[in-house]
Amino acid sequence: MTELDEFIRLLTNADRVLVFTGAGISTTSGIPDFRGPKGVWNTRTPVMFQDFLADEKDQHRYWQQKSEDWTAFAAARPTPAHLAIAELHQAGRLLLCVTQNIDGLHLDSGVPAEALVEIHGSNKDAECMDCHAFEDAAPHYADYPESKTIPACSACGGLLKPGVISFGQSLREADLTRIQTLLFDADLVIAMGTTLQVMPAASLPLLAARQNIPYVVINRGPTAHDGHPLVSCRLEGGLDEIVPAAVQAALAFSG
Repeated sequence: MTELDEFIRLLTNADRVLVFTGAGISTTSGIPDFRGPKGVWNTRTPVMFQDFLADEKDQHRYWQQKSEDWTAFAAARPTPAHLAIAELHQAGRLLLCVTQNIDGLHLDSGVPAEALVEIHGSNKDAECMDCHAFEDAAPHYADYPESKTIPACSACGGLLKPGVISFGQSLREADLTRIQTLLFDADLVIAMGTTLQVMPAASLPLLAARQNIPYVVINRGPTAHDGHPLVSCRLEGGLDEIVPAAVQAALAFSG
């Protein structure tokens, strides 16, 4: 039995799938390389969360960066792998999708908010640093390059920040609680498109695997969990080829 056959078998027998996704699921969506040697995250100085809160210059720098990035993110479209996860949801087989990505493509693909945790936030949102209300960030990205005005919360007038978890900013407690509440209800965990190096998010699949929940890793290139005894199945390759084919086969077998 090949690794793909084993993945299809596990997926066929699963009714409550928890999917954990990283940047690799979006590389064919039209979003440019943000992590590579020439990616913007390696050519820019990051804005630390505390600096954003304390320094107006850093507020301007962060809004300028996010406004520049928005053109590419707004034009991106869900990949076949995104759509396959949405198909799992439509079949009633997706317990939860947890993503490290900030691009909003899982929502665009048809995975609803109630089945999704964007653990590092979303650049489609803007969060008020005072009342913590969320609003649509797109109008602010469009306005900032000309106005050069730091956006204010429409509810309370407080400081708005793009809704991405910044360097030095804690993950949202409500998101972690939601994941931990559902994690052990899964009967299959799949990590895809992630090197599983960013903590604490990358530790979550192993928490489930330690409870004897089957754990599949799919990625092009090495991951931090390669060779781990709790990994049930490891597939190497492109997600757009592997994931849709496996989902269609599993749903056909079980349908």
